[in-house]
Formats: sequence, structure tokens, C-alpha cells
Amino acid sequence: MIRDILRQEIKKAIEKLYQKEIDFDVLAGDKFGDYASNAPMVLKIGNPVEAAEKIAEELKQSEKFNQYVKKTEIASPGFLNFWLSEKILQDELKEILKKKQNYGKFQITNSKFKIQIEFISANPTGPLTLANGRGGFMGDVLANILEFQGYKVEREYYVNDIGNQILTLGKSILAASGLIKNEENFYKGDYVKEWAKKHKAIAEKNRNNPLKLGQSAAADFLKEIKSVVKKAKINFDRWTSENRHIHKKSFVKKALAIFKKAGLTYEKDGALWLKTTDFGDEKDRVLTTQDNFPTYFLADAGHFLETKLRGFNSKIMILGPDHHGYIKRAAAAAKIMGIKNFEMIITQAMRLVSKGEEIKMSKRSGEFVTFEKLIKEAGADAARFFFLTHSAETHMDFDLDLAKERSMKNPVYYVQYAAVRAQSIIKKSKIKNQKSKLQFKNFKLDILNTKEDLNLMRQLARFSEAIGEAGEKRQPQILARFALDLAREFHNFYEKERIINEEKNIMAARLALIQATLTIFKNLFNLLGINMPRKM
Repeated sequence: MIRDILRQEIKKAIEKLYQKEIDFDVLAGDKFGDYASNAPMVLKIGNPVEAAEKIAEELKQSEKFNQYVKKTEIASPGFLNFWLSEKILQDELKEILKKKQNYGKFQITNSKFKIQIEFISANPTGPLTLANGRGGFMGDVLANILEFQGYKVEREYYVNDIGNQILTLGKSILAASGLIKNEENFYKGDYVKEWAKKHKAIAEKNRNNPLKLGQSAAADFLKEIKSVVKKAKINFDRWTSENRHIHKKSFVKKALAIFKKAGLTYEKDGALWLKTTDFGDEKDRVLTTQDNFPTYFLADAGHFLETKLRGFNSKIMILGPDHHGYIKRAAAAAKIMGIKNFEMIITQAMRLVSKGEEIKMSKRSGEFVTFEKLIKEAGADAARFFFLTHSAETHMDFDLDLAKERSMKNPVYYVQYAAVRAQSIIKKSKIKNQKSKLQFKNFKLDILNTKEDLNLMRQLARFSEAIGEAGEKRQPQILARFALDLAREFHNFYEKERIINEEKNIMAARLALIQATLTIFKNLFNLLGINMPRKM
């Protein structure tokens, strides 16, 4: 990648000048250059501007650097700004045309490295919420990105189909059936009443066994969840049942034995505790209650053990809001169970907005817009793209009216329309080629030198960097925003430059540029999981 080459050259210059190694940034630039680096300021030796001037002079001595960079400027308070040569951009364009769908891929050093990404994992006690959808789209695209980079990835939905929440669901159905008194902590949604009405006989039969009743209802709700994620084009490789895969296969007991063997447990107030404070947690956590019942935390440890024994070196969990207190204890359990690399991503809260006002939601009270309804209202592509343009750590407003609008104001429409325009030009060129027998394959890329030509090529050349950064930082929004930037550059190119009716050599070169752009759009759409429409 171009950015990595610039970083290597700057690093060599600094080591030669100052005999020092530092960690610095090389970032995509704007009007102040194609790339910029803060290395002189990070160096912290004398005046950063003077250091930048020395580094720039040293870089000029590098033959490789000069192949890539045509101009270097110093900016206060000590930035190095670089402008790439046209030839490098043209060479990168050739790479896209050559590699096509494989452009931007790279092989990781250990091809056996396996990553499990667990996401959504909502309790099957009712329909999926918008928060579930946000984590669902993020997990799906992050898995696509890591697979594109060469990792072996498993997408897992962990089904909590046993425990207190299932017991509460059963009691909620009994209350909805008039068989017991309703309580404040019961589920109140219409979906509970509808299931109870439809399965009166099952409720009556299990009035003394609310857990079994809850499991029966949860099985039906899980079928609906699977149907919704399919509509959203979210893929899972494995649906792991807490009951069947973890409890019944004794992974909870095995995890407990590992904790005890490591000397990390102790008894207090009749319960068994784990010393999670040894791993940075704010307090120790209960493993088994006074009546020897395993906690959710112990069950999760059993799940981590099962994951490790199936060969996963790394696990990424994506959870919804209000799970920050769970991070350290989960990381401790994962480490003890042998998972070397454990990461947790917490998605922040979101608001659904229509006509400028928030639509209030509460799953417990039953007042909420389901994920399925959002997909039906806005469409799967719009819902997915809107969620993906925001980073997990930011709160977001989902503008339902904008998502439903079919205009250039709608981000996903704006991106898809750029791809449609590119396809349309290629189609027209083939028709013209048949009539005039022009040889569009004989193109000379060195004649692509207008501002719009170069800006589009510059954006295309950043695709592999966007992929690498999105995967490394676990931030799919980088790819969604890249798609918007590419669409903007292509729309601008389309409106400013002639193509079909241009002189034949320029026409052939620009058609090659458009073909490369279309290739990157296809790669982007596959990774983001949105459709590539033929017309709009």
C-alpha cells in the first residue's frame, strides 16, 4: 500500500538522521496534499518545522520515495505534506484492472489464524430490536472484511435458551393467558399476547412449568429471528445453543474446574466467587449462587472454553449499549479459558427519528419498532448503510424519512447511483464499439491528467488502505465512508468530463478508469452487503 511505503521511507530517514525509532501517523490528506505525516512533531527534537525540513531533504535522496512523490511541503506546526506522482496513480489503476475482484486482498502471515465473531446474540424472548440490527450489520460486515484479508472467520449467534430470562418469558405468557397474576418485570409486548392466544393449550399444559413453556415460546421466536436476519442479509455460520452446546455438554462444569485448578476461586456468603479483580475488574464475580446454581458469567466462561476447544485463537464480541461493566470480567474469563486475543465492541444507543421527532422505544413495555419493521419500511440496503456509516462508539439518529427517500440526499441511493452511472457508460461504450470497431483495450493511461481524472484515481488507490484500516481498527464505517467519498469523486468526474464522445485515445483511457471504478464499487458492495442495482 502507498501509505505503508511512505511510512517506511519516513522511518528510514528519521533513523538515519536521529538514530531514533518513533510511532507516527501517515494519513490520507485533502487540499494540503495526498498524504500527511505528523512524524516531525512526534519526534520531539528541537523545532518540529526544522525537523520536517531535514526529513524532507533526506527523503529527496531516496530513489523509491521520488518514484511515489512529486512534491513535498512543510506545514506548521510541523506536518509533512506529500503529493503523489501521476505515474504512481496510473500504475495503481493498472493493478485494479489486472487484479479485479482480488484487488486490495492480502494474505496474513498465519493463514491458520481463526477468528470467531459473536454478534446480535439477543435473547429469544421476542423480536429483534434496532440495537440488535446495529450490531448485526456491524458484525456481518466486519466478518466480510476480515475474510477478504485472508482470515478464517466464524460468524456466531449465541442463543441464551435457558435461564431466568426464559423462565420470565414463560411466566409472562402465563400472565397473558390469565393463568397467573401479571408482574412488573414480565414482558408486556403484543407479541407475548399473540403467542399466548395462539398456543392456549400449551400454556395450560405447562402452567406449573413456566421454564418449559418459555423454552417452547423461545423456540418459535428464534425461528422468527432467523427469518429476519435472512431478510437483512446477515449471515451466521453457527447458532450456538447455551442449553444444548454448553450446559448439556458439560462445558460449564469444565470451566469451573479450570477456575478452581488455577486457584482463582473462593467461597463467600455461601456462593463461589472468581477473583476477576486480579485481571482489572472493579470487583470479584459470582460463579455459583448459594443454591449451587451457575451464573450467566460462568455459562459464558463455558462458552469461551467451547470456542477455544473448537480451534479459535481469537474472539470478537459485539454487544449493545449498557454492557461496559461486562468487558473486564469477560476478558478475564476468556484469557483463563485459553483465548489469546479477546476483543469486545460495545455499540452505543441510537434514536429512531421521523419528522424531526424521536420515536420512543422500550422492549420490556413492548413499545418499540422492531428490526424487521425497519427493514420493511426503509429497505435492507438503506437500513444497513445508515447503520454502517456510524462508528460503534457514537450515538446515532436514524432518520427514517431520509432512509425511505429515493434521491441523492439518501446516502445509499447516492452510492448506488454512482455505480449505476458507471455501468451505463460501460454499456453504451460496448454499443459504440460494435458500431465503429474502436479498440477500447488499447488505452494509454498517461493521458489521464485532468483534475477529475486524478482525483478519481487517487480515491481508487486508497481502497486497499481503507480495507486494511477497517479490519485493523474493527471499524466497518471506514469502508462505508470510503464508498461515499468514491461516489462523490465519480459523480464529479461524470459531470465534468466527456467520455463516449471524446477523442478515441482519451475515451479508451477514461473507459478503463470507469471499469476500474466499477470494479471497486463491486468489491465495496460485496463487503458492505448491499445490492448493486443495474438501473435506478
